[in-house]
Amino acid sequence: MTEDQVSSICKALGDPNRLRIVNMISGCEKCACVILQAFDITQPTLSHHMKILCDCGLVNVRKEGKWSHYSLNCETLRDFQRFIGELDCEKKNRCSDGKCDCQ
Repeated sequence: MTEDQVSSICKALGDPNRLRIVNMISGCEKCACVILQAFDITQPTLSHHMKILCDCGLVNVRKEGKWSHYSLNCETLRDFQRFIGELDCEKKNRCSDGKCDCQ
């Protein structure tokens, strides 16, 4: 996963409503109508949030007639988790004597 992809996901998750949506669809697909019922927002606002989540690759959409069903893109989520998991405050071997290399 590139830094641009990670940045896009972080920006998408930076909105509390989108974070709640991702949490809602974690583990199961949900229809947009079900998601909308959980929020005090309009349908166009929900569509805007879903577009951002889909554009960053974190959410999949499946159309069924006039309904849209959303689920997490598990492959993207795993790649994002792997990237975050590789960040480490304790890797002293990257620095000489545990200090910044610029000193």
